[in-house]
Amino acid sequence: MSDLLRLATAGSVDDGKSTLVGRLLYDTKSVLADQIDAVTRASVDKGLATPDLSLLVDGLRAEREQGITIDVAYRYFATPARSFVLADTPGHVQYTRNTVSGASTAQLVILLVDARKGVIEQTRRHAAVLALLGVPKLVLAVNKIDLVGQDEPTDEARTAAQAAVFTAISAEFNTLTTALGWTAEDVLEIPVSALHGDNVASRSTNTPYYDGPSLIEHLESVPVDADSTGAHSIGLRFPVQYVIRPRTAEYPDYRGYAGQIAAGSVSPGDEVVVLPSGIRTTVARIDTPDGELAVAQPGRSVTLILTDDVDISRGDVIASVADAPEPIDTFDATVCWLGDKPLRAGARLLLKHGTRTTQAIVGTLVERFDEQRLAAEPSPESLALNDIGLISIRVAEPIAADDYRVNRHTGSFLLIDPAGGNTLGAGLVGDVLSAVEVGAGV
Repeated sequence: MSDLLRLATAGSVDDGKSTLVGRLLYDTKSVLADQIDAVTRASVDKGLATPDLSLLVDGLRAEREQGITIDVAYRYFATPARSFVLADTPGHVQYTRNTVSGASTAQLVILLVDARKGVIEQTRRHAAVLALLGVPKLVLAVNKIDLVGQDEPTDEARTAAQAAVFTAISAEFNTLTTALGWTAEDVLEIPVSALHGDNVASRSTNTPYYDGPSLIEHLESVPVDADSTGAHSIGLRFPVQYVIRPRTAEYPDYRGYAGQIAAGSVSPGDEVVVLPSGIRTTVARIDTPDGELAVAQPGRSVTLILTDDVDISRGDVIASVADAPEPIDTFDATVCWLGDKPLRAGARLLLKHGTRTTQAIVGTLVERFDEQRLAAEPSPESLALNDIGLISIRVAEPIAADDYRVNRHTGSFLLIDPAGGNTLGAGLVGDVLSAVEVGAGV
């Protein structure tokens, strides 16, 4: 079992994501006493009887004033069993782009629904996006379960009403996730009350119809693949970020290539190929600020010294010879469109893949994905904000990309507005949609 779990939250606005995250931080004693005091004072000023734990997460002034999450808030906490990196993502439809960003590296996502509303349009949209991103594990937190059945005359009737709602929501969600490609072992539904802490840190006596683990118990024990991005499953992928040439008296001939290893590993003596040129050479040394390394793994920032004087610049990729990707200049890609103006065929954009940014032209809009019916709409005229579609792209300079299903790091890219520099789309190399389109009626 990995000792680090990367997770994110998702869900519709007002489902209680920030309160749940605040509850996780509070119950794991991951906040300082002065932070709790500040939240308590702010809650009293708002006329609340108990601390508003969402204030531990919602840091922007606009978020606090509106009671919503706008930015992606990253938090770090730990229990004796495991450490966690958590991204609290927005719920509003117009901030789906932030959900894509926060969940792109997650090994598990907590998807919240309001027990009184159940699975809604935004729930299905988020589930579809998470399936496309290849998130391995899901938790459906059926929040505000304590608000169900309040009009019932007895505690027994109230509990029965809650059990019926939880069962119905779980069944509908299971149908959806099965259609999107998850197995029963990958998904767990938990009835929770983030406000009161039911089934968050420990199992609650208020939900006798539920006999599973609490949320934290599940997060501590869920088996996750440390290589959920595919970074260890393929050979070396090293996007060159900077060429180091000191040209000083101490280092007159030093030439190193700095960057972060996106996939695979590298050791001195390994034969590598520089892409897109195709020139082969050998790794002579691996430098770091702390000295030389015998081997470097994914995520490590290093400087590679090569045996040959090769023409390499920022944006090139140093890859293992055995499974180096073929550089491509025309390809199909699945895109989540994040721009306010619709995407149309013929659009001229910038494409950023790894450390390379190149001009790109959108060719055909092959299909638009209907995330509510899990079906394809062929040949759409455009892709609007938050639409997901399969498109063809041609780039001015070839990129050394892998299919997204092979490696999440080297198979993803961004589409950028060449005029303003805004991110307009998140792209996945290949037809990722084919794995989640199951037809109408789901």
